[in-house]
Amino acid sequence: MKLDYSPEQAWQPLPAAAWDAAAARHLLRRAGWSASPDEVTRVLRDGLAPTLDRLFPRQPAAMPVPKSVADFRSEAADYRRKIRQAPREQRRDLKRDFQQQARDALGDLTLVWMQFSLHPDRAAYEKWVSFLGNVYVVSANKVRDPAMLYEHQALLRAGGTGPAPKLTKGVLRSPAMIQYLDLQQNRLGAPNENFGRELMELFTLGVGHYTENDVKQGSRAFTGYRQRDGAFEFAPRQHDGSAKTFLGHTGHFDGDQAIDVIYQQPAAGTRLPALMARFYLSDEPLPDPHLAALGDWWRATGFDLHQLCLRWFSSRLFFDPQFRGIAIKSPQQYYLGLLQDLGLDLAPLPRRVLPALRQMGQPLYTPPNVRGWVGGREWINSATLDARRALVGVLFTPLNENRLNADEQRALARARAAGVTGFSFTDDRFKKLLPLTDAEVTTALCDFLLPVHVAPDYRAAITQFLAQGDAARRLARIRNAAITLLGSPEYQLC
Repeated sequence: MKLDYSPEQAWQPLPAAAWDAAAARHLLRRAGWSASPDEVTRVLRDGLAPTLDRLFPRQPAAMPVPKSVADFRSEAADYRRKIRQAPREQRRDLKRDFQQQARDALGDLTLVWMQFSLHPDRAAYEKWVSFLGNVYVVSANKVRDPAMLYEHQALLRAGGTGPAPKLTKGVLRSPAMIQYLDLQQNRLGAPNENFGRELMELFTLGVGHYTENDVKQGSRAFTGYRQRDGAFEFAPRQHDGSAKTFLGHTGHFDGDQAIDVIYQQPAAGTRLPALMARFYLSDEPLPDPHLAALGDWWRATGFDLHQLCLRWFSSRLFFDPQFRGIAIKSPQQYYLGLLQDLGLDLAPLPRRVLPALRQMGQPLYTPPNVRGWVGGREWINSATLDARRALVGVLFTPLNENRLNADEQRALARARAAGVTGFSFTDDRFKKLLPLTDAEVTTALCDFLLPVHVAPDYRAAITQFLAQGDAARRLARIRNAAITLLGSPEYQLC
């Protein structure tokens, strides 16, 4: 990676003269899900700084609790009690019913979050929440309680604009994290090192910035942190309050104090920016001096996450042309960006949405391990690319409501009553292109849908396809050209 400016210059604001349509599309696609023509016009009119204030609000909107998730939380303790007390022959059926209720609620949580994050004013911040969820990882593979998963995400959403140390202390108390990294088993005299290790290795410092003894000593500080029925509890009798030497400091540290020590380390300033670079910019790491310059500045803000977002997404480095159109969309960005590009709503139908996410390789709330989703080229293989193209076909096919069960029909009726109605793309939306020439239609489709410039022969092939056949079928040809572009290698990029 070659950068044509110094570490200090890299994080200066983009010059006003460079704020153009290409820069606006880059911001919208990387910070959010897509770059619709209306949004590009809006952000160019508003300017970069006001746009970032809108996309990354200091007080973000809270996501509603899905009813099934709230019901699961209210019924879970009673269900667990019944399972414990039931005769052996009944336990299997009770467990199966309980697990199905959890799966159904997790599906509802996925759909509610996707619909919530579709709104252009929320897309960038919800992508930031998704990024934080890929740092402070928990997974439904082990945390089989959708209410805990909802609350963990809500913690990241509410804390994602404040100081990173405060957010990390909140994560220490997250029942989902307590369960996922075995803090429940971390007790006086028998510390479990899972949380202490991952806290430093993955969340805050990175490999090479702590020792095995730091893991052992730090884990003692996190003893006694518990959850009961989805609520945080501190068990003082299980906490090791004796002296510990941790990262060069000695004291009777509890969990919060150990986290304060972690954020005194130089690596704490660069770990999150390095993860942001991989998520938002490129698979290739940024040069160490450029990360260090941002890390020093961020530390001086008190590790303020809101200021970090504003600095990052306004910087010369973020808008460097070498980073444009090179990132592979995650399945969630592909799905949500596709809906935004087509002007569609998410159908409130788990059978339609969840298999597509799974087949594309990213069932939400279910990262494969504590390292989260690797991303990048890992998203694409022949099977996942076929699944992406199949999703395009689904969205261009009218919804067959005769095949929906009663619950699905009720969900559809509720959505329509709330004004959520556009679940499939209709050719009528292409009628505004009919007055254009074939070459102009090609330009409109490519410039709108593709984040990269395509070769002249690529455009010529589309124009030639549009020119074939009689005028009565021209709308269908425009439709087929759009479907081809949406499944193309170029559309997988952002």
